[in-house]
Parts: sequence; structure tokens; C-alpha cells
Amino acid sequence: MQKSSGSTSDGGADAFAADLLRGHTDTIVLGVLRRRDRYGFEIYKAIRDATGGDYEIKEATLYAAYRRLVKDGLVEAYWGDESQGGRRKYYRITDAGRAVYRRNVDAWVVTRRTIDSLLDLKGESR
Repeated sequence: MQKSSGSTSDGGADAFAADLLRGHTDTIVLGVLRRRDRYGFEIYKAIRDATGGDYEIKEATLYAAYRRLVKDGLVEAYWGDESQGGRRKYYRITDAGRAVYRRNVDAWVVTRRTIDSLLDLKGESR
């Protein structure tokens, strides 16, 4: 996938994948935060690095997700210590956020299984 835009030169298939990923931004952020608190750009880097650099979520999309997750009580935001350089806003997943993450992952597993069955991909090598 093309960096930062979420689409590639492969046209429709890549746009489909990018839209699918973008639709799961909140769950992806919650997944990153379940390991430890992180500041905004650190979350961006974790997502990029998890895909070997093949996919990057635009920062504007991420910061909208942070605001939404905080508003919904799934993430808490706080200002970090200035002793390590510039003051950064950190994000921490809440218990409610952990529960939503687990539900969303469970739903994804069921959905993926259903789509694979509907597309008759069981057992096929891809």
C-alpha cells in the first residue's frame, strides 16, 4: 500500500483494503494502547512499523480517532513529563476501551471467517 494515503497503484483492490483498514482505525489504536501508554506520533509509528512500512494512517485520521476515543471514554489523555524533551500528550486505554477492543476483535474474527466462506477461500492458498 502506498504510504500515508492508504491506497496503491493497484487501483480498486488497494482502495478497498485502505477503506477497510480506515474503518478499523479505532480498534487498531486500542490494540496499540493495550500494551502501554503512548503519545500520538508514537502510535502512528507503531502502526506503520507493524506493517513493515506498507501502511500508514494519516495523522489527521489518527488525531480524529484519539478525540473520538477520549470522548467515548475508551481512552484517557494526559500530558507527559517535560523532563524527556517537549511536552507530549499521552493516551491510555481504559477498562471500557479494553472491553470494546476484545469485542471488536471477536467480531472481526467472525466476519473474516464469514467472508472467507462466502468467497469460498477455505483451504485455498492465497
